[in-house]
Amino acid sequence: MSATVDRAAQAFRQRFGGPATTVWSAPGRVNLIGEHTDYNDGFVLPFALAVGTAVAARRSDTPEWTVTSEATEQEIRFTKADLTPGAVPDWGAYVAGVAWALGQSGVDVPPAQLTIASDVPAGAGLSSSAALECATLAALLELAAADQPREVWPTIAQRAENEYVGVPCGIMDQSASTLCQPGHALFLDCRSLEVRHVPFDLAASGLAMLVIDTRAPHQHAGGEYAERRATCEAAARQLGLPALRDVSDLAAALSALPDELSRRRVRHVVTENDRTLATVALLEDGRAAEIGPILTASHVSLRDDYEVTVPELDLAVDSALAAGALGARMTGGGFGGCVIALVPADRADSVASAVASAFALRGFEAPVSFVTHAHGGVVRAG
Repeated sequence: MSATVDRAAQAFRQRFGGPATTVWSAPGRVNLIGEHTDYNDGFVLPFALAVGTAVAARRSDTPEWTVTSEATEQEIRFTKADLTPGAVPDWGAYVAGVAWALGQSGVDVPPAQLTIASDVPAGAGLSSSAALECATLAALLELAAADQPREVWPTIAQRAENEYVGVPCGIMDQSASTLCQPGHALFLDCRSLEVRHVPFDLAASGLAMLVIDTRAPHQHAGGEYAERRATCEAAARQLGLPALRDVSDLAAALSALPDELSRRRVRHVVTENDRTLATVALLEDGRAAEIGPILTASHVSLRDDYEVTVPELDLAVDSALAAGALGARMTGGGFGGCVIALVPADRADSVASAVASAFALRGFEAPVSFVTHAHGGVVRAG
């Protein structure tokens, strides 16, 4: 992420005529397993990527925030009067939302000048929004000289996205971008917010994690995401449970639900929690190669029961498996975005080539693939 840090710092000098006081960098994330379980009080297992978002910042001598982004070349301005949900639109809402959420947490956030640079692909399901929120949050906390424990940062950032931006996301993305450690995946209990750092050094086992950005657009993702969350919450109420995480007898729960759609959604969430726990156990036992079939089973469940895949995601999984991947699944909310494939380290290039060839035959836009490792969370970079 050093290149994004340098770009953010350079852009700050060019726009504001002097150096930033601070630069913070927050990573994107891949969710290894545990999809659509976070807002059901379940378990997730993300890890941080090398790509991220950098925010360079300095206190302003005017009563307004001024924010520029290299991605849009736009400048957003807002004042304290705009720190109400809905007042700042588009990408600026993520920055204003963090300032608002910090204020709701009792932090007196000073007006500031900020520049943003990022190499997290937007719309790829790698959590570019959480990276922006967490880098912004860290920078504003420093400018405010506020003492907020890092453990509460994900909750503040999530509140910004839920209540200011209006996206009903769970807390996984913000937790990964903030709390991950290098060489580990973050096992997060989304109810208690308890975390455990699970060893995730694939290279030591001769393996690699291939990320395949399918470039498929996220069509209808927002409304579909909200619909699935609402269906899960309604099912939990019908079952008399606080959340689907509390289902102890899947067969009994399914028989108690009146419609097939609810049964499919519940089956995915309950079995995905089980798959996440099984993956953690294997990784902690040093048996990383054995998680492959679990990843593939997760994709099948997301395709058939949760219905959040698209043809590009399914083709990427099928062609990766046919080319020798040990397991593969979509990652992120779905309806586009990325697939991850667990591959022998010496097969990463051939698997990526096979996926690209399959996409060309179907007339899909060429995917972009890269090998990644587990990195750390948000850091002060300058």
